[in-house]
Amino acid sequence: MKKRSASSRSAARERVKKPATAQGKVLSAERLDELHDAGGDMTPYMDESKARRPGREIQRVNVDFPVDLLHAIDREATRIGVTRQAFIKLRLADTLTK
Repeated sequence: MKKRSASSRSAARERVKKPATAQGKVLSAERLDELHDAGGDMTPYMDESKARRPGREIQRVNVDFPVDLLHAIDREATRIGVTRQAFIKLRLADTLTK
């Protein structure tokens, strides 16, 4: 029998699906499917720490602005009551959807 490396064993372990649990209860995939189809509350069985929003992942970028433009952005952001970052995101989103 060929011995696998530790990294191979850990990778194989990660692929194994564990049954959903909530307050000590274990549900099979079939039972979770039934619960979902019936419109039941599945939140006790979800691990929200691993939740993702496809297409909405965040990637940090750095942008250099001329100081005068940055002051204008700050004034407008203050006027409408949002942060500088929120203002930039709003303006970019508005521009891209037009």
